[in-house]
Parts: sequence; structure tokens; C-alpha cells
Amino acid sequence: VAGAALGAWLLVNLPAHLWQLTIAGFVLYLCWGPKLPKASFGPAGIFLASAITSFISLFVGATGPLVAAFIKQIHTDRFKTVSTFAAAMTLQHAPKARVFGFAGFVFSEWLLFIVAMIACGFAGTWLGLRLLNTMTNRWFSLAFNVVLTLLALRLLWQAAQSAGWFG
Repeated sequence: VAGAALGAWLLVNLPAHLWQLTIAGFVLYLCWGPKLPKASFGPAGIFLASAITSFISLFVGATGPLVAAFIKQIHTDRFKTVSTFAAAMTLQHAPKARVFGFAGFVFSEWLLFIVAMIACGFAGTWLGLRLLNTMTNRWFSLAFNVVLTLLALRLLWQAAQSAGWFG
């Protein structure tokens, strides 16, 4: 809520490639670098991470991997990781919906897409839970890191394209 409110108030307009590079680098660090200090996972650390990622998500739609990489350092159990991530994404996107609603976004014009998105989310959750039940925590952690790394690499590619580094 704090990050969404700050973003709505500040309305920063930085080039997309700067956000993309920063997010991708931090995701890679969280996946493959040393663990964050224990203090990062206390109430103050979680509040700060929540506020920063909510703020960033107003401008860049790629904070899911950043949040996931942070949460994966908190839990070793795959079910706790997935459920905490789902709750975090819900709590992060709900305030944004209000901010965009106040800014004049007309949700009713997109109702069909919203319903389709919810249906796809439900189907993905159902399938994902079945897949999660077949994995061990060790395999889940490795697969999670690989998926997050691929998303970070995609973000690096998008940053290079949006910066015009490929001509």
C-alpha cells in the first residue's frame, strides 16, 4: 500500500531499461548470490521490500520475479513459498487497481479480459498445485531458480532492446 501510494504521488518517469536492468540484476543476485541477512526478513525488511516492489510495479510490469526471488529466501518449503508469493502478489496488485481506478481507468471496458484472466489464473493454480505435489523441495528450489533466471535474462534482453543497444 505504501509503495503504490508513493508511486501514485511521485509519478517517476525513468527509462524502462534502467528499471529492467535493475530488477533483472537483483533477481539474479537473489537466486544465485549469497543469502540476504536475517534482518532483511524481519517486519522492517519485509515492509521495505513490499513498499519498493509495489512502487516499482506501477511503472514496470516485471516485479513478480523480484518478489518471488525475495520470498524464496524466506522459505525452504515449496508450499509456503508458493502460498506466500500468491498472497504477496494479491496484496501488491489490489492497491494498484485502486490507484489506477482513481486515475480514471475504466475496468468495465475490460471486464471480459478480467474474467478470462481470473479463469486462467484458477486453471493455472489447479494445475500448478498438482505439479507441486509431485516435486521435492530440492527440485522445486532448483526449478524455481531456473525459471526466475530465465525471466531475468528475458528482462535483460528487453532492457537492451528498449535502450536501443541492438541498433
